[in-house]
Amino acid sequence: MAPTLAVFIATSLDGYIAGPAGELDWLATVEQPGESYGYDEFFASVDALVVGRATYDTAARFPTWPWAGKRVIVATHRPLPPDHGVEAFAGDVAGLPARLAASRRVYVDGGQLIGQCLAAGLIDELTISVVPIVLGGGRRLFAGGEGRHRLALIAHRAWPSGLAQARYRVER
Repeated sequence: MAPTLAVFIATSLDGYIAGPAGELDWLATVEQPGESYGYDEFFASVDALVVGRATYDTAARFPTWPWAGKRVIVATHRPLPPDHGVEAFAGDVAGLPARLAASRRVYVDGGQLIGQCLAAGLIDELTISVVPIVLGGGRRLFAGGEGRHRLALIAHRAWPSGLAQARYRVER
């Protein structure tokens, strides 16, 4: 049975997941002590991650490895350092399900990778948190080419910080 591929990501109101230089400092505008906006529960529900190279490079610079205890596959054509036991994947994303056959639920992260997986019909769920900020430029969540996909709303929630979150199932 193929694993469920799920996205959990934050965007600015104008659809950016990072600033022009890849900066994520704008996420701090909604940080609240002890509030993970559902991320902790989501992360506990996955047994593997597939991330794009830029996302991996960002995470590798964090003071502590954010994906401890999980299998991590990095979509890249460049050599990876042997840190944290990550695995490299190069090729068409259509080959990912076979590579992930032992997994039940997989977290997909990274704008380009999410777009490629959505275009290939691999994404099953999307949880998108909208942060109340307009960046005016940067790296878009959906850059184009993903194709048309009908989504069914599973859940939604808003927090006093202004963050609004919607969880969707991709309809087949």
